[in-house]
Amino acid sequence: MSSSTAANQVRASHILIKHQGSRRKASWKDPEGRLISATTRDSAVSQLRLLRDDIVSGKAKFDEVATRYSDCSSAKRGGDLGPFGRGQMQKPFEDATYNLKVGEISDIVDTDSGVHIIMRTG
Repeated sequence: MSSSTAANQVRASHILIKHQGSRRKASWKDPEGRLISATTRDSAVSQLRLLRDDIVSGKAKFDEVATRYSDCSSAKRGGDLGPFGRGQMQKPFEDATYNLKVGEISDIVDTDSGVHIIMRTG
């Protein structure tokens, strides 16, 4: 990878909560998608807001919350997605990540996958 490519990349961790409007209604913790199919977007947003509040207040650590609650397979890495550049993630996710400073946590971000909170880590 060239240094210019690396310089244009960001690194982030996220917590994804899927819901009945998600494009893929299954996850590592709900392989048949039963819970996801019964979860409304509003319910997913409410759950994610509570998790975010716990992280921001210091009651919980981002990586531990991601490991326990995220519907993404990155949960096993504490939500870490590794480095990525423009055009590699869904546009709302990419835009939110690039607009964060390192260490900042986003508000709720909607994508076709579900609802997320994102922490920029690099």
